[in-house]
Amino acid sequence: MTEARVPRLPVEEAKAAADQAGVPDYMAELSIFQVLLNHPTLARALNDLLATMLWHGALDPRLRELVIMRIGWLTACDYEWTQHWRVACGLGVSAEDLLGVRDWSSHDGFGGPERAVLAATDDVVRDGAVSAQTWAACERELGTDSAVLIELVTAIGGWRMIASILHSLEVPLEDGVASWPPEGQPPSR
Repeated sequence: MTEARVPRLPVEEAKAAADQAGVPDYMAELSIFQVLLNHPTLARALNDLLATMLWHGALDPRLRELVIMRIGWLTACDYEWTQHWRVACGLGVSAEDLLGVRDWSSHDGFGGPERAVLAATDDVVRDGAVSAQTWAACERELGTDSAVLIELVTAIGGWRMIASILHSLEVPLEDGVASWPPEGQPPSR
């Protein structure tokens, strides 16, 4: 078992901590939560934030996953890329589109909505906020539903924060999980 800067709890101990914290048991099987459950209150808060967007979100799940994959690529976050490769594929997002986030402006498979949310992602990762021009594109492509727009910005900020946590705590992939699907190639730095 590769170790993070903060040791991963063994699965059974992580499940017990998850039960006490109100985090679903299955989350304790993930390396990130085996680390985060060393701080159960914070683990619950992060789980609640992410789960709200994953299971009860207003933003289209395909767009959310493209945003997360773009963050994984831009930040060279193997864990985020690898975990959400599986999530996105499970939602029916094609491998071609997932790979397309690496150079989204050249990918022919993306239309206006994808381009708007990926531009917003780039803005936030690069500059800390969505630019006025990109915001206008998001409103044009996604509509003016405040819940969708707030969730877009929260998803970008939330998974950007997760990438920072993963990098800073050096959280490893789960044992036996292949790195950087599908070809094992990280971004060049």
